[in-house]
Amino acid sequence: MSSESNSSGENSIDIIKKGENNHTDKDDRGGWKGRMDFILTCIGYAVGLGNIWRFPYLCYKSGGGAFFIPYFIFLLLCGYPLFFMEASYGQFSSLSPITTWRMSPLFKGVGVGMVIVSGLVCVYYNVIVAWTLYYLFMSFRAVLPWSNCGNVWNTENCVDGSERRVMNNTLGNYTTYNVSNTMSNITGHILSANGSIIHEGAKRSPSEEYWENHVLELSEGIEDAGIIRWPLLLCLILAWFFVFLCLFKGVKVLGKVMHFAAPFPYLVLMVLLIRGVTLPGAMEGIKFYVFPKWEKLAEFQVWGDAALQIFYSVGMGWGGIVTMASYNKFSNNIYRDALIVPIINCGTSIFAGFVIFSVLGFMAHQTGSSIEDVVSQGPGLTFVAYPAAVAKLPISPLWAVLFFLMLFTIGVDSQFGMVETCITAFLDTYPKTLRSRRVLVSAIACTIECILGLPLITQGGIYILQIIDWYCASFSLMLISLTEVIVIAYVYKIDRFMADIEFMIGFKPHKIWIYLWKYITPAVIVFIWLFSVITLGPVTYDGRSYPQWAIVFGWCLGVSSVLPIPGLIIYQIMQERGTLRQRLEKLMKPSEEWGPSIQEDRDRYFKHLALQKRTDIAARQIEDEEDMEKHMFLPSNEKSSLPV
Repeated sequence: MSSESNSSGENSIDIIKKGENNHTDKDDRGGWKGRMDFILTCIGYAVGLGNIWRFPYLCYKSGGGAFFIPYFIFLLLCGYPLFFMEASYGQFSSLSPITTWRMSPLFKGVGVGMVIVSGLVCVYYNVIVAWTLYYLFMSFRAVLPWSNCGNVWNTENCVDGSERRVMNNTLGNYTTYNVSNTMSNITGHILSANGSIIHEGAKRSPSEEYWENHVLELSEGIEDAGIIRWPLLLCLILAWFFVFLCLFKGVKVLGKVMHFAAPFPYLVLMVLLIRGVTLPGAMEGIKFYVFPKWEKLAEFQVWGDAALQIFYSVGMGWGGIVTMASYNKFSNNIYRDALIVPIINCGTSIFAGFVIFSVLGFMAHQTGSSIEDVVSQGPGLTFVAYPAAVAKLPISPLWAVLFFLMLFTIGVDSQFGMVETCITAFLDTYPKTLRSRRVLVSAIACTIECILGLPLITQGGIYILQIIDWYCASFSLMLISLTEVIVIAYVYKIDRFMADIEFMIGFKPHKIWIYLWKYITPAVIVFIWLFSVITLGPVTYDGRSYPQWAIVFGWCLGVSSVLPIPGLIIYQIMQERGTLRQRLEKLMKPSEEWGPSIQEDRDRYFKHLALQKRTDIAARQIEDEEDMEKHMFLPSNEKSSLPV
């Protein structure tokens, strides 16, 4: 027998009995009703706000079209392998990220870490959705409130287009704008015709003053939390209520919702693109977006940014892919689905860049500034720069409604996946107690997450949001994914994992996946992790530094999702009996509950394992007999030198 067989101490009869004595029924858990439900939900989950507000900026900063090269390289080396791996073991087990680690119980902390990451990100992600809802409601006006000065929230530094024209006509001066940093002050310089400075002050656009002075009522720093912004509170409650309505019945309702929610953003993006390319200056913006700067490929930062963006955008390490795949039919062709979803996600990022830069090119044309001056990322793009550009369009409320409706749909799509990950984790961990109480569990989960988000909608809330975003979804994701791929490749064994996939889908995937999972993908993850840690730095917001206690708080949040991995390893070893080696061997091999969920599939699987084990033993016996026959005809002096 092999060393694996000896360590397990199981014969064929034991394996068959293991399958028969651990009956589980997937019918109680539910599943997707339509063939497209899983694909649409995964697309909605993976395509998030980062596709809109981060990827186009990275392309501009990292060489335009040249950035696509490292982006797709890391998609092939890291995005595809991890997505396929997580979707495969999620579908095979029909379990959530925590309970699916019955495949190797010692590393149950990997699943716990995934759920913690999703839970923390849910808190601030729905706050961003609430901001989007607020802008959406404010867009239903004849005149957009962020389109001009003269409102109660504006200051004497506010400058809109009409004021600029007056100054140009009377003084022969001009005003330039710079929005290079996220939500940074727009610096205006009023210069005389002969170049002498008449006046210089911190001039701000109406859209920025609306964002900071009215929507956020921004305080001076994290030390000054201020009061809750009641309009944002109502939007936050509404956002969480919408999430609850789509999840309280499980994936039966979610699958139906995603038939609208997943394709809708693409329809809006197409409409915005058609409108955008017809605007003056749009083509200059698109050229600026895609024109390759090949020399940028020699910079380490560009490759690191591409790897990091793939890691965030495809959705590995969050537990959402495992959760969504766990509701598939056991025989679903997950190999096909895993090839479709990541490429659609990355294509969406590129497509969104054309939409964004066509409008930013128009904005640069209107203001007479360069495109570099209007490019930004993060909330600065979606709540300052883009609304300012939309306000200059004819029938601007229509385009504002479409844009923020698209953002809302993209945001809640991703939110569905993260919240469902948390809910399903609890239901699968305590099925007898909680599975029949899904409505109650969903209501409690949404209520708790909503309450945790209250500090983020105070006047200083965006400073707290920046801390969570800065630390929670950075280096910890890489460590979780690295542990995941190493355990499956070397502890569970990659050969058994490939055999599981073959048994599930009916054919064996290409051997290239073995080399990716064992060597290439772990190396790429280590590279991404090192890049993330090196470039992370202390948290800042709009150039403002944070106090030391806030930085420590951020690091504590960041490591909170990694600590369960070593913590549960130590705890479970202490709970087991026997020598340390015996405990490790027992905890690293699959538990008796591991395997397909439906009894019929379990019976076939364990009989398949037993047959495979007998075949392996017979093959080794034949090899041993052939070796003995060869040795019989060797000279006596050579026989004595053979190893025993």
